[in-house]
Amino acid sequence: MSRTCYNDVLPFSAMMMIECIIVGGNTLFKSATSQEINSYVFTTYVFLVGFLFLFPCPFIVRRKSSIPPLKFAIVAKLFLLSLIGYMSQIFGYVGIKYSSPTLSSVMSNLAPAFTFILAFFFRVEQLNLRSYSSQAKIVGTVVSISGALVATLYNGPSVTILSDSSKSLYWIIGGILLASQNFLLSFVLVSQAQIMIQYPVELMVVFIFGLSGMIVAAFAGLIMVRDLDAWKLKPDKMLASIIYMGISTGFLSGLIQVWALRLKGPVYVAMFKPLSIVIAVAMGVIFLGDSLHLGSVVGGIIISLGFYAVLWGKAKEDGGVHYNEASSSAQTSPLLQEHALEEGQ
Repeated sequence: MSRTCYNDVLPFSAMMMIECIIVGGNTLFKSATSQEINSYVFTTYVFLVGFLFLFPCPFIVRRKSSIPPLKFAIVAKLFLLSLIGYMSQIFGYVGIKYSSPTLSSVMSNLAPAFTFILAFFFRVEQLNLRSYSSQAKIVGTVVSISGALVATLYNGPSVTILSDSSKSLYWIIGGILLASQNFLLSFVLVSQAQIMIQYPVELMVVFIFGLSGMIVAAFAGLIMVRDLDAWKLKPDKMLASIIYMGISTGFLSGLIQVWALRLKGPVYVAMFKPLSIVIAVAMGVIFLGDSLHLGSVVGGIIISLGFYAVLWGKAKEDGGVHYNEASSSAQTSPLLQEHALEEGQ
């Protein structure tokens, strides 16, 4: 019973909580953008707040005696991933400015499709064209990408009674940036899953990733924004957004996602994105006065259908085998097989 709770109930509950937290942060950020804070400045402060909460991680890890040595190659990989993660943050913030948190949540449903493609490319996921499960994942991926194109290229009339304040060109730019954000995030998820196989210490992985991200963000921010007045903060909604996003996405979300990656794998982590649509729509309409457009509704439905096709294929293929138990099953990925052989030599 306790094993089932740890392997199934706890990851499910944690990932649902993370989606609610992320959508709440996006809504708060959109509400605070009227103050015209620079995206580079905002991102730097978010990484800084997140790192402050990650700072105790190495001291906690030192208390454990069975920690494997941290190699330079792992640190270098995490630094490169932090650079990619930083770029995805910038794309996401600018994309929300040009569109809305609702479109951000709609486009985030591309994550399972992108993650599946990258996981197959990096041999974390298997693909058998003769099996129904693999066919479902392929079809679901294509459908999800098609839905994202609909949501981006077709704004459509408002399906709420609120006025339309969006411009079509800005909407398309925002959609492209948000799609790029989710592709980069999917790459980070798959890459982190590989790193967790080599170095399964969640706290240290999250700490190094957070530290590297803060260094990258500060370096880019100081180069791109040299006006000192732009770095001044006031006790307002923007400061609240920075603190909230730093704690939620910079600390809590990263820690839980890395833990779920090791336990369940990258595709499982990406599968919870469709839950954010309803949350974002409700928050956007209630707190921001956003209009819900037909293109977002149709695109979201199409993406969700593709998502559940990928979900069904993944569940059918796993057959109840957990990601961290895959090395002893017949469905072991080539990457895990190679790592097991290396450990045995």
